[in-house]
Formats: sequence, structure tokens, C-alpha cells
Amino acid sequence: MSNSTIHKGKLISVHKERVDLPNDNHTYFDIVKHPGGAVIVAIDERNRLCLLKQWRHAVGEFIWELPAGCLEPGEPPLETAKRELEEEAAIKAECWRDLGTIIPSPGFSNEVLYLFEAKKLSPGKLNLDDAEQLEAHWMAIDDVKGMAMRGDIKDAKTLAALFKIGA
Repeated sequence: MSNSTIHKGKLISVHKERVDLPNDNHTYFDIVKHPGGAVIVAIDERNRLCLLKQWRHAVGEFIWELPAGCLEPGEPPLETAKRELEEEAAIKAECWRDLGTIIPSPGFSNEVLYLFEAKKLSPGKLNLDDAEQLEAHWMAIDDVKGMAMRGDIKDAKTLAALFKIGA
């Protein structure tokens, strides 16, 4: 067996992959394949950020994070960002800035996250999935920075995106 699919789910798949090493040995890695996602730093005219307090079953608690979501097949990351910001925070943005990408867990996953800043905001329509348990909060950037420094924000994608805007 060189490569095989261990599990194929709705969002991710897990693969066992053979890796040939430079010393002529080999090993196997379990790799989680993920479609990628978009993360949005939405900043309003009062210089406040949108943070979500969202239930995350995998960690068994509500955590603070930026609006974000998975790329749909063939969907450009900016379109994902626009869709997710409106679905999760009921906000549309006129101005978008690309903040680059991050690879959150390169030891076992191929997931790439695309980071965006959104400004010139206007009301949109909330459209949560049945499984999404979240509420949007608007907070001053300095307060969010304090939350990050105190450890109140634990989500890696959120911390990385905040770093990118200098928060």
C-alpha cells in the first residue's frame, strides 16, 4: 500500500500516504485533506472588529473567532469571504484587501486559509447553517488586542489575521 483513503467525509478526507525519505527509508503519514477557507477581518467606520462567539464541538466550548468559512468547489477565496461575512455577521463590504494565506496545521493537513480585510460595511442578510451556533460582537481593536494578549482568543486563524492587520 503506498497511498490510500482512510475516510471520506462531507468536508474532509483522511489519507495514508507513503513518504520516501532521503536516506532510502520510508514512512507513512496520515494526511487530512481540506478544501481551504477564507477568514475575514471586518472593520467598521468606528474602527471596531467583528468577532464571533461560536460553539465549537471539537473543543467543547464557545470560542472567539473572526468570521470564516470553507471554500465551495470552484469558488474563488474572495467570493467565499464575501459569502461567509454576510451569512455569519449579516454584513456586506465594499472594500476588500488581501492579507495573504496561512497554513494552520502543516504537520497533518493541506488546509490553506485565505485572509481578507473588509471595510466600508453595510447591512446584509444573516443566513446561518443549522449547525452554526454563534453571535456577532463588534469590539474596539484595542479591546480585541487585549483579548488576544490575555489568551481569551485561542483560535489560530483569528490570531494570525489580527497580526496581519497590526492589532
